[in-house]
Amino acid sequence: MAASTTAPSQAPNTHAHVDPAAQVADAGFVPVQTRSERPSSFEVGDFGVPTGREVNWKHTPVAALTGLFETATGAAGVVTEIRSGASHVATPLAVGTAPRGEFFRPEDVTAAVAWNGAAEAMHVRIDREVEVAEPIEIAFLGQGAELRADAHIVIEALPHSSATVVLRHSGSAQYAQNVEIIVRDGAHLKVVSVQQWDADAIHVSAHQARVDANATLTHTIVSFGGGLVRVNPNIELSGAGSEGRIFGLSYADAGQHLESQVYLHHKGPHTTGDVLYKGALQGASAHSVWIGDVLIGPDATGTDSYEANRNLVLTEGARADSIPNLEIQTGDIVGAGHASATGRFDDEQLFYLQARGITEEEARRLVVLGFLSDIVQRIGVPTLEDELLEEIEKELAEVNA
Repeated sequence: MAASTTAPSQAPNTHAHVDPAAQVADAGFVPVQTRSERPSSFEVGDFGVPTGREVNWKHTPVAALTGLFETATGAAGVVTEIRSGASHVATPLAVGTAPRGEFFRPEDVTAAVAWNGAAEAMHVRIDREVEVAEPIEIAFLGQGAELRADAHIVIEALPHSSATVVLRHSGSAQYAQNVEIIVRDGAHLKVVSVQQWDADAIHVSAHQARVDANATLTHTIVSFGGGLVRVNPNIELSGAGSEGRIFGLSYADAGQHLESQVYLHHKGPHTTGDVLYKGALQGASAHSVWIGDVLIGPDATGTDSYEANRNLVLTEGARADSIPNLEIQTGDIVGAGHASATGRFDDEQLFYLQARGITEEEARRLVVLGFLSDIVQRIGVPTLEDELLEEIEKELAEVNA
């Protein structure tokens, strides 16, 4: 197996680097068995073009992503608009400028493409001991389905700071995006990524976060729009007493593919993890994919962790793939578990509501709304919560039309 002890020259710090292409060529190659063994590289060529047989691509329609396997020739495909909190957007970060790359390591070809294609990274910086009352909102506006763009975004919460950052995506484009999140000691950060793309948009994003001692990250992915949207969060609870709350909400319509591969790594002692993703699907060929990997490392004593994925299939022809995985490397933990469920309406709930004079159509609406609003209400941004509930109501109206 080919390996080197440093990242490529353009990386700003030293990372372990394994050449994925060399792995395949090695006659003694043993496939990656666990999420923690996945190789990383800053070089696009090290990954090769996905075939769809790889463990991290086998649920994704890779043929639709060919435009994202090479860096974009320009940035015209997506326009960035700072809608609030501009004072917290610092000088852009070139490759080699800290904190860009302090934690982020590309784990697939599209992440490496975004790393190399983004000459400058947006830097959202919350100063030490500053509490930002209003959400920092940044919009990414697609300029056309045939246009490409790459981006790397760094969100840094300095010690004992507090803020909420909302990333909004709309319009249409072919967009490869990285989001690097660093939550330093004692900081409390919420990051919400909302995908409301047009139906022909393609968006592939790698979110990687490190949470330091006694810090908290609440990370939420909301995917409603887009033809193919794949947002994969990788959260490392590195510091003692750190917490990670990782939530997701998706609503897949006919022809849509909405995907999240979640990785939660309990690295430090006495860390707490809570992962909950919920999705609804309606229409022929609506497809959602959720893969949840939790690693409790050998030093993560006192860990308390749980992950769950729930999917509600509303019509024939929709499909939800749900795969939870749990790896524990120490026996000294408070608790760990995982769960997955995919099904149709709960007949008992429908019967209960109908028995009280509620029509079947209204009963179904109430069940779905209650199912999904659980995630919406965890966001903590009232205006955004109201907007998303209205969006869910619109989706439900289409089912009943």
